[in-house]
Amino acid sequence: MRIAYITETFPPEINGVSLTTARAVHHLRRAGHTVQLIRPRQSHEATRSFEDTENPGDHTFDNGEWRTAGAPIPMYPGLRFGWATVGALRERWQQSAPQLVHVATPGPLAWSALRAAKAEGLPSTADFRTDFHAYSKHYGLGWLQPAVLAYLRQFYNMAHRTFVSTRSLADELVARGFQRPSVVSRGVDAGVFSPAERDDGLREAWGVGPDDRVLLYVGRLAAEKNVGLALDTFEYLRRRRPGLRMVVAGEGPLRAKLAAAHPDVRFVGVQRASALARCYASADVFLFPSDSDTFGNVVLEALASGLAVVAFDNAGAGSLIHHGQDGWLAQPGDRGSFFHAAEQALEDSALSCALRQRARTLALRSDWDSALHAFEQQLSTVLAEALAGAQVRDTALA
Repeated sequence: MRIAYITETFPPEINGVSLTTARAVHHLRRAGHTVQLIRPRQSHEATRSFEDTENPGDHTFDNGEWRTAGAPIPMYPGLRFGWATVGALRERWQQSAPQLVHVATPGPLAWSALRAAKAEGLPSTADFRTDFHAYSKHYGLGWLQPAVLAYLRQFYNMAHRTFVSTRSLADELVARGFQRPSVVSRGVDAGVFSPAERDDGLREAWGVGPDDRVLLYVGRLAAEKNVGLALDTFEYLRRRRPGLRMVVAGEGPLRAKLAAAHPDVRFVGVQRASALARCYASADVFLFPSDSDTFGNVVLEALASGLAVVAFDNAGAGSLIHHGQDGWLAQPGDRGSFFHAAEQALEDSALSCALRQRARTLALRSDWDSALHAFEQQLSTVLAEALAGAQVRDTALA
């Protein structure tokens, strides 16, 4: 297949979407498909400021990448959105002739890509990875939720198929008026994320005693991640367990504020690869307080590392975890329920406990090779359906 793959976040940006898109692009290319990656130029790559790139033809193409104009996302300067006109995309694709267009993010660049694909008669697919409709309330913009939902519905309904992480999310989107959702699961590298990575030296560096327990949060430090609830959970539980410690791995706009409010929490910044694996395995309980993530790759990473996971009973975590068996689930939106679930998880967080062993077993069922092969097959199916439809139309016109 010849695929135009559009994303507005990509490494070296560190977040779940960027890392997953990089993995997907690598898989497709390794499988023999031609993939044109289209993304915004990142700040260190820019040769001009955004204001200077008003010419819609001002794009670069390098080693299978077309880097478009871009600018920082408001309230999120560490991330960027991209921009290209429909005409510029159509002109590019008339030269490079992709067979299918896939968009990984629902920003302005992807909007133009879906419109250009429709104008060129190309089949298109899209990933629903982030519920921006739910994000609004975390920034005091709850009144915008109907408008955001309407935008997302119109955006995804332009695609021939929308990929979601769970059946429950697919059902929820259908109820909201989204068309043609299809489930494609996520994966985890259980060889990298493993209980074997537990590091007593790292725990000692954290100031953790031999009998102390450690709560862990991994992710962006931003309002929509609800990370404040994880820290409030620690403050609540430490009054009952004086030796309790908490570690936060990640960066974001709230770091300074959260660190000032919680001086006894250890903030270790962004951790990558083996360092991140050691963080997971060296903790005891993983807190996932998000109520807006559609899945949360960090949940699988924590489970693979043998942690007792605490999450709300919604989205990906709710579909994955069996309450009280391989993790603990709280009632959505209920802080007290989350506190209680975390307290139960602490009771079940001994290294030899059956729950941690079952958590690892659960994660082993979700491997990246299977997930990415299923994604590839979905793309092939959409393309085959489009080609068959075109053949029928041509026959009818003959």
